[in-house]
Amino acid sequence: MTIIIAGYITLIGLILGSFYNVVALRVPAGESLLRPPSHCTSCGTSLTARDLMPVLSYLLSSGRCRHCGARVSPLYVLGEAATGLLFLWVYLQFGLTGKGAIGFVLVSLSVIVTVADLRYMLIPNKVLLFFTPLLLVLVIFFAEGPLWLHLLGGVVGGVIVLVLALFGGMGMGDVKLFALLGWVVGFPNVILSFLIACALGTVAGGTLILLGKVQRKQPVPFGPWLAAGSLIAFSYGSHLISGYLALIR
Repeated sequence: MTIIIAGYITLIGLILGSFYNVVALRVPAGESLLRPPSHCTSCGTSLTARDLMPVLSYLLSSGRCRHCGARVSPLYVLGEAATGLLFLWVYLQFGLTGKGAIGFVLVSLSVIVTVADLRYMLIPNKVLLFFTPLLLVLVIFFAEGPLWLHLLGGVVGGVIVLVLALFGGMGMGDVKLFALLGWVVGFPNVILSFLIACALGTVAGGTLILLGKVQRKQPVPFGPWLAAGSLIAFSYGSHLISGYLALIR
């Protein structure tokens, strides 16, 4: 039964991932989520069910529009695959529990933010406004620790990134995002989230510079790493912190 549910959860994640791509790519551009229907951005041809199967359509068409042959952005398939795999990860970690519900919503926010930030260098306010009440309520009802630690996590997360934003290192979207993520993971996990985000961002940025994909001092999106760090801290934070403290004793 667990395998069946896991497969079902993954399928839901893949389907939602396709929708999250639409949200991430249209909302920052001020476009409607419904009109026009899904279409090739190169030739304008409306896409059919054959073109909209998550991940599979991309693989079958070798990453190109089957109508005009234009290359399809890999962000589409990455968003779909990431959502499906992360939904599976949340289910295997927490099952269909209150913390699992928080995890599914956290993954959804993370995927949308990541795709939007990679494409536009922007974290849409409308997306944050949609997810904020959901995560506020879920944490209030299903938090495993004291709520004041989650409140402190939100404050600390917002202040850390706000200080960096004041010096031009990040945008206000990152500030609002990490305040919300800090509320979800709580304190002290918010500190761990930030450290992991910095490590991941540094490795990714350094790799891109070495490959010549970006130039030194060129702005790069940090929202994806804040989201990744928070997902890791959400699941493994207490183990990582206790393991670190055991090492330094």
